[in-house]
Amino acid sequence: MTLRLFTSNRLEILANALAEVLEEPLSSALDQEIIVVQSKGMERWVSMQLAQRHGICANYRFPFPNAFVHEVFQKVIPDLPERSPFDPKTMTWKIMKLLPSCIRKPGFETLSAYLGDTERNLKRFQLSERIADTFDQYLLFRPEMIFRWENGEENHWQAVLWRELVKGTGTMHRAALGKAFLKATGKFPTTIHSLPERISVFGISALPRFHIQILEAISRFSQINLFLMNPCKEYWGDILSDWEMKKTITGKGRRDLAFEELHMEEGNSLLASMGVLGKDFFDLINEYDCEEFPLFKDSEENNLLSWIQSDILNLRDRRQGSNAKEMIALDDNSVQVHSCHSPMREIEVLHDRLLDMFETNSDLLPRDILVMTPDIETYAPYIQAVFDATADPSRKIPFSISDRSIRKESEIITTFLAILDLPGSRFAASQIFAILESTPVRRKFDITEADLTLVRKWLKDTRIRWGIDREDRSLLGLPALAENTWRAGLERLILGYAMPGQDENMFNGIL
Repeated sequence: MTLRLFTSNRLEILANALAEVLEEPLSSALDQEIIVVQSKGMERWVSMQLAQRHGICANYRFPFPNAFVHEVFQKVIPDLPERSPFDPKTMTWKIMKLLPSCIRKPGFETLSAYLGDTERNLKRFQLSERIADTFDQYLLFRPEMIFRWENGEENHWQAVLWRELVKGTGTMHRAALGKAFLKATGKFPTTIHSLPERISVFGISALPRFHIQILEAISRFSQINLFLMNPCKEYWGDILSDWEMKKTITGKGRRDLAFEELHMEEGNSLLASMGVLGKDFFDLINEYDCEEFPLFKDSEENNLLSWIQSDILNLRDRRQGSNAKEMIALDDNSVQVHSCHSPMREIEVLHDRLLDMFETNSDLLPRDILVMTPDIETYAPYIQAVFDATADPSRKIPFSISDRSIRKESEIITTFLAILDLPGSRFAASQIFAILESTPVRRKFDITEADLTLVRKWLKDTRIRWGIDREDRSLLGLPALAENTWRAGLERLILGYAMPGQDENMFNGIL
């Protein structure tokens, strides 16, 4: 078998194709359908689309690419642990343990200068976290470089640190497992019964070569369906943006060549400048033998958005040749840009625009709308504030927020992690009070609004600002002053209760 590649410029067309493929039952009714997706939001959308087309969506599993690959490794490679010792979080702690001894070695001068002589571990942990994440990316995108390091070919600090890391952990990391997997699957002539019968990859914008190699190896034994969004039905691997063309023309040894002699292809300028990642991904896909199912659909060209989509689909540039420019109607609002002074205002404008769209188009439903943002954690509170604050039922829009971290979704976890953050912090009054007024803490200790008001007054009257006591401040490298610390404030509070002095009398240096 080969990879089966379904491409379209419309996500709903890909969903229809996926539904048609899944209509053919697996050999066992108890086997799960595996659909690899990139996010929880896509999982939810695909589930709804399949339920709409099949009447139900059951016995499906939606793993992320890395989790899926590790599951496959476990099925083929014996004695593989459930959790990889080269998981970034695990590597962080191991690197943190190795750094104190490594920074004394030649080549680690930059790290030594960065860490300095501080005895606090936070800076070392943060650096270890960044290094672990970088190593994880190397395993995925630069496996050959990792193998060279392990063979001792390079001696810069990253290579030395990596060799120290694998000494106590072994070399069964992602890159080595991928190599072992490809070798193991090559020994099986016909089938591997432990692998899923059918695997679908849906709506992922880009995958590294590592994942494609694994999928291609699995395709010898299982049906692999790739459902990928492709904005252009023509081959667009050779198109260049204006900047790339200029760089090519002014490159060394090419100044005397005319533009026509370089035979550069521009295609659609918008696609060339903003589609580099997709272009590289489809160039990678084209290296493998795929059974292709193109499912492109041109849009009706009646507004600015449809013209842009059609130009990209057909690799057309209206700035050149016989491609006539279109007149944009004054009431064309298919593409809008709103400049707002704050995230809150952005969401308010979004809410108003959605209401207008629902009013204008009676066929439009909330489930048909996807709102994207580069940082959902920043906008989530504003979304809830605006969309939940509407009292008028006619203006209320149902919504859900996807892809939020567990820390943000669970107040118990948020409070627990806030408590864990206290050691090493300044113990600011606002930080402690935020924990005190959290719902889990209030529920546990029966703290009422009146209690919070009283505590807030105590903090204000005793002038507690930050720091446990003078010793705590000295550990932070600051003057050992007791004023405005928690100990000083509590002493004032207790002494004021025992010996009322109307905030005027001193006792043993305490007001």
